[in-house]
Amino acid sequence: MAEDIPYLFRGVMPVETHSSVLVSSSKYLNNARLRDWLAMILLRKNGTDIPPPAEMYEFLGILDELRDFDQVEEMLTEERKVNPELDAWFNEGFYSTYAIDDFKQYDPGSLGGIFYSWIKEGNYEIQITPWQEPKSQLEFYNLRSGQTHDFEHILCGGGFNFMGELVPYWYRLTNVFKFIHNPELAAELSLIQIFGSLRYTVRTMLHYPQVWPTCVNAIQRGMKVGQESDALFMKKLEDAFHLPLEEARAFLGVRGAVDVDTHNEGAFWASDGKVELFREAAE
Repeated sequence: MAEDIPYLFRGVMPVETHSSVLVSSSKYLNNARLRDWLAMILLRKNGTDIPPPAEMYEFLGILDELRDFDQVEEMLTEERKVNPELDAWFNEGFYSTYAIDDFKQYDPGSLGGIFYSWIKEGNYEIQITPWQEPKSQLEFYNLRSGQTHDFEHILCGGGFNFMGELVPYWYRLTNVFKFIHNPELAAELSLIQIFGSLRYTVRTMLHYPQVWPTCVNAIQRGMKVGQESDALFMKKLEDAFHLPLEEARAFLGVRGAVDVDTHNEGAFWASDGKVELFREAAE
C-alpha cells in the first residue's frame, strides 16, 4: 500500500541490471577513485600526513580519467562563435613566464607588491604544477587559471589561508557561469572549484564548526565578487601589477570585494583545532 511507504521514500523505482559490479548513469559515481577520494575529503579531519593541497593534486589525475577532452574542445570551439570576448582571449593566447624575483620591482600596496610579500612570507612557489606549453584550448584555460589564481585571492578579498581559499573558488563558480553561455561548458570549467570547495564546507561543518560563520562569509563574499564583476578570468592581470590594489580592482572590473582577515580561522582549521582561535580577529 502506498500509504505504508514513508513519504520521503515514495517514487523510488529499483532498476534491474545484469551487471555484476556497481553501475550508474553518472560517470562520477562510476569512478571508484573519485568515490574514495570524495569520501576522504568530505569526512576526514585535517592532519599533517595529507596536507589539503595534496588532495587536489590527486583529484587532477582523477579528473583527467573522467573528462571527454574532445567534447570539451568542441564546446569551447562552439562557445567562441557566440562569445566574442572569449574568442578574442583565446586568439591572443597570452600567458606569463614570470618568476618570483620579477615582483621585487613593485611597490608595497600594489597588486604585484602584495603578491610578492605574501609569496615570500609564506615561502610559496608560484608554479604549483609542472609547466608545459598549452596544446589545446582547455590546456590554455587551465594554464591561465593556475597563473591567475593567487592574484584572484588578492583581488577578490580572500587571504592566503584555508578559509580565504573559498573566496576565489566561489568567485569562479559564479563569474564563469555569468560569462560562458553554455552551462554545460561552464560546469566543465568549474569542476576543480566545486570539488575543491567541498573540502572546506563539509569538513568545517563536521569537525570545525567554530569557524563555520567564517566559511559562510567567505563563500558569500566570493559569490558577490563573481556576480558583480567583469570576466576577471579572461583579464590580463599583468597590466595591473603596478597599480595600488583598489586601482587594480577598478582597472580589471572587480567589484564587491571586501578584505577580511581570516588568518586565525584558517590556522585553526588547518591545525585540526589545535591552535587557539581568537574570535575578536574575525570581528
